[in-house]
Amino acid sequence: AEDAVSEATPIFVDAVKGITFADAKTILLGADDSATTYLQNKTSTQLYDKFNPVIKSSFSKVGADQIWSNLITKYNALPLTNDVNPDLTDYVTQEALKGVYTMIAVEEKEIRTDFSARTTTLLKKVFALQD
Repeated sequence: AEDAVSEATPIFVDAVKGITFADAKTILLGADDSATTYLQNKTSTQLYDKFNPVIKSSFSKVGADQIWSNLITKYNALPLTNDVNPDLTDYVTQEALKGVYTMIAVEEKEIRTDFSARTTTLLKKVFALQD
């Protein structure tokens, strides 16, 4: 996943550039994770498509994907167990994306609630209106 992170920046930049006035109002007046939710809705498919092949390549090199699939297929056949995704690449890609958005949400909440976290002039101006 670390190898794919550099691919994420232009995707996020495009999402931010695409914010409409209505989006900005919803984000500003919304919940502590409104910007994160916006970004997740606008970027998750593209990020998945960028992260997934990189992760798949890494797992294929060491055979982890096949070992996982064999193990989890047997596990899922056991009674009284909750099924686990047998596609390791998909599972790790999904979890990596959850981690990305969780980190963004934490930072967003801090910016919204802690004046000192507003480190740019733009953040100070925008959230001064909200305060």
